[in-house]
Amino acid sequence: MLEHIKGMTVTTRTASSAQRRASATSRRNAIKSTLAASAIWVAVIAPVAAHAAADAEPAQGQQPQIAHTSMDYGIGQPVNAAALARWNIDVSPDGRGLPKGSGDVATGRQVFETKCAACHGVKGEGGLGDRLVGGLGSLTSAHPVKTVGSYWPYATTLFDYIRRAMPFNAPQSLSANEVYAVSAFLLNANGIVPDGTRLDAKTLPKVKMPNRDGFVVDQR
Repeated sequence: MLEHIKGMTVTTRTASSAQRRASATSRRNAIKSTLAASAIWVAVIAPVAAHAAADAEPAQGQQPQIAHTSMDYGIGQPVNAAALARWNIDVSPDGRGLPKGSGDVATGRQVFETKCAACHGVKGEGGLGDRLVGGLGSLTSAHPVKTVGSYWPYATTLFDYIRRAMPFNAPQSLSANEVYAVSAFLLNANGIVPDGTRLDAKTLPKVKMPNRDGFVVDQR
């Protein structure tokens, strides 16, 4: 029995050695095949691909040509003027882009209390949202308070931000009249415009903000 077991051990070891040799031979053959394929790419395919890429490059100063078909992706549609107008609402510092409409301080106070005070406080003193009133003269102190009155450079871009992003839970839901009115209320609360002020596309750009000269133009 012992001799039989020893014979089985020798046979098993012999078989294992044969399997290892076969596996090594297989790996060597695979490496040779890979090297051969790489040599074919370098010698034949790579020059052709490089030549094609050179032909496809646009001349200096020209934009690359992009082929388009009506079935590129099978989704979407061309943007028409009406759809684009809903996004084209930016207002420049000089007032370009301001819409028709107007709003006064008293109306703005009502709109603010209804749609803005939950975050910013009834008087703009802050809460869940930023403080909007006060802080005048604090920017050079150790504890600057940045508000509409102390920090904001343009009354026109205040309008832009309110219309674009507020109220937080329903941005772009305010009408142009409401945005003019809320802008008037906030400017009044910061002592920038008097009671009874009505703002529109002509009067809003004329409002001079206290920190108007606190910004410089970056020419980069």
